[in-house]
Amino acid sequence: MSHPTVESRSRDVEDSRLLAQLGYKQELKREFTKLELFGFGFSVNAVIPSIASTLFYSMGNGGPVAMVWGWGISSVFIMFIALAMAELGSAAPTSGGIYYWTHKFCAPKYRNLTCWMVGYLNTISYIAGVSGLAWTCANVIMAGASIGSDGAFVPTIHQTYGVFIAILITMATLASCATKVLARLQNFLIVLNIALVLVICIALPAGSPSEFKNSAKFAFGHFENLTPWTNGFAFILSFLAPLWSISGFDVGLHISEEARNANVAVPWAIVWATALGCLLGFAVQIALAFVMGPDVGSILANAEQQPIAQIILNCLGKKGMLVIWSFIFIATYGSGTGLLLSSSRQTFAFSRDGALVFSKYLYKINPYTGTPVRCVWFSAFIAALLTLLTFAGPAATGAIFSLGVIGQYVADSIPVAARYLGGQPFEKGPFHLGVFSKPVAMIACAWMWFMTIVLLFPAAPDPTAETMNYTVVVIGGVFAIALGYYYFPVYGGVNWFKGPITNVDAGDETKSDGGSMEKKNSGDISPL
Repeated sequence: MSHPTVESRSRDVEDSRLLAQLGYKQELKREFTKLELFGFGFSVNAVIPSIASTLFYSMGNGGPVAMVWGWGISSVFIMFIALAMAELGSAAPTSGGIYYWTHKFCAPKYRNLTCWMVGYLNTISYIAGVSGLAWTCANVIMAGASIGSDGAFVPTIHQTYGVFIAILITMATLASCATKVLARLQNFLIVLNIALVLVICIALPAGSPSEFKNSAKFAFGHFENLTPWTNGFAFILSFLAPLWSISGFDVGLHISEEARNANVAVPWAIVWATALGCLLGFAVQIALAFVMGPDVGSILANAEQQPIAQIILNCLGKKGMLVIWSFIFIATYGSGTGLLLSSSRQTFAFSRDGALVFSKYLYKINPYTGTPVRCVWFSAFIAALLTLLTFAGPAATGAIFSLGVIGQYVADSIPVAARYLGGQPFEKGPFHLGVFSKPVAMIACAWMWFMTIVLLFPAAPDPTAETMNYTVVVIGGVFAIALGYYYFPVYGGVNWFKGPITNVDAGDETKSDGGSMEKKNSGDISPL
């Protein structure tokens, strides 16, 4: 039996060879094991923190029925997305992920522009996700302070933004560490997130006063629509909670160049992180439905606008709630740091291919940490600027955070569909679905497109300026800027962008796959 070090070195060589076939040389250190890569995706989804920040969507759009069955129905379709993404990730595990696949599978006539648009949309969607999680962290702190002071402390938007900036800076500092440090951190986050689920599912029912305990009939069958929408559409809107909670399908993919045995580890991590998140989330929703009490409206009307905080407070009292709330903050912080890490790798990959603004500056590996530190801080800086829109009010805040999910769904659906519509060859990886590949992809795309439309609806019919959903404006702005840069005279991408470009040395024996990668030269690189 070979010594483990020899085996790992052999595996690293094989991973580097596979990456070279995709057109890239190995620049990042492969430190993530299969378990740690799973932990990365699982901790980014972060079941309890995600439910804590989205519970009001399901609770207000149908009460317990929407919480439990809305989550269950959505989970089925979410798994179709995970399976489709895992199959592509096994075939081509590169940090570029979906924009790389888009160029590979699209018809030649459209591939450059489509790849460009998907790359920009995916990049800004990740940054919007970072904004959302760091902002959630700030609100968790403020809610804890308010509850701890018995309502005497009421945070202002300026105070919350200040805490947000402090959190974002510490997240960026942590995400700038060496890959080995970040990989080992995942073991702690796995334990923490599972422990939080157990606390909610066991401690809350055990500690809940009798007046807050509900019957099985109430938990599984009580429907209460507190919105102006019809009951059917309100139930569909409750899907937003699981969609925002379990959405990081390709986070592990963006660090695939830092994972060992990537073409096996990446799909394994995507499928199991998604499946476990869906399953545990379903259990948590059931537990909450049993201990939330019969008055749904009063829970939603709590001063901190944190329904799960009110439920925990009702069950365990202030001290118990604050203890659990502190661990929810840690898990949320870990989720945000992980998403920032993944965002930085998307930025790194897009810069490596010369497409992103300031690519020549961003495409650098820090010699001390061996990671793209500039990309980390670039993502954090843009997230800070993006979150300034929160000063425009709740509608603008919602638009920013909706962008993270809508952008991801639109971007993810394109390579999944292009695999079958683009007419290009597809080489299977170790993980593939065989005859089920096409049906799974069709269902995944149909679900993503349907929910994208739902996500663009306002909070109420006949919207006012305050209740309007401005996500379409934000995402339209992203498209307009990306298209404007692409077609900009002389300097625009249409003049030089040819899709992903190989950086494998000319003398390397391993060539890029199928000639689909352009050789890097001065004409291929953005002037920025």
